[in-house]
Amino acid sequence: MAKEMTVAELAEMFDLVHLNKEVELDRVISVIDINRPGLALAGFFKNHPKDRIQLLGNTELQFLLTMEEHEQHDRFHQLCSYEETPCILVSRKQEVTDRLTAIATSKGIPLLQSPTGTTKLTSQIERFLDNRLAPETQVHGVLVDVYGIGILMIGASGIGKSETALELIKRGHRLVADDAVEIRQVENSLIGSSPELLSNLLEIRGLGVLNAMTLFGAGAVRTQKRIEFVIELEVWQDEVPYDRLGLDEKYIKIIDTELPAVTLPVRPGRNLAVIIEVAAMNQRLKRLGFHAARELSEKLMQTIEGS
Repeated sequence: MAKEMTVAELAEMFDLVHLNKEVELDRVISVIDINRPGLALAGFFKNHPKDRIQLLGNTELQFLLTMEEHEQHDRFHQLCSYEETPCILVSRKQEVTDRLTAIATSKGIPLLQSPTGTTKLTSQIERFLDNRLAPETQVHGVLVDVYGIGILMIGASGIGKSETALELIKRGHRLVADDAVEIRQVENSLIGSSPELLSNLLEIRGLGVLNAMTLFGAGAVRTQKRIEFVIELEVWQDEVPYDRLGLDEKYIKIIDTELPAVTLPVRPGRNLAVIIEVAAMNQRLKRLGFHAARELSEKLMQTIEGS
């Protein structure tokens, strides 16, 4: 689910100066993008993104100064008239006239100032908001880094996810999260991490809770990883026709992102750690354009057509 934060948190994070202290900084920021309201100050308010932070740079303020006083009042009054607007931010430590400050104050809009240049400030804040307000969810599973591929293992409790992760760690791969995986959607990527309480911990039935970093060293764990592949473990069922060629492309949707996925049936004698290593290497090859199953299918078709 999407998150929110207050203007007060933003002001503290970026050391912003509060120009109209009579106004509380309790307005909510829920949109990542920032708006430079040049068109609005020119009088065009149709489709105005009122729920974004409004950033006034040197261009916008100089444009305001070219107007008559009553025009300045009308445009700024309208800009500040939206309840959804979190705040108005002024870059480059530029001065704002007492008239404009009074309008923002009368409308209850926080007016903040930063010494940072407009372009740099926009980039810094949007990058911060992209992480801070990213939609997130939590799934029951195990996240490991195998050959640089973030693999999310899911499946019923007791299917062997943690034991497989333990074997992968012993083989030189890294644990990100066990049991609960917190997932944030940053742009078009899913970033997985462990809840702070469970960081570096593995639960192995019969042994209890183990600390992977203490047992195997700092190189056996990492704090977060981009998820690229999902492996669903399930108990082997003889009547189920499992994919034997790998031609069927399966995807699992998490938040708003679809990830390639496979289902691995579990039964005694199958070395899941080795299979997952091969799955990671195969996924890397697919990213480079090599697809063994498709190549086999194409060769079969050519043989059939040529016979």
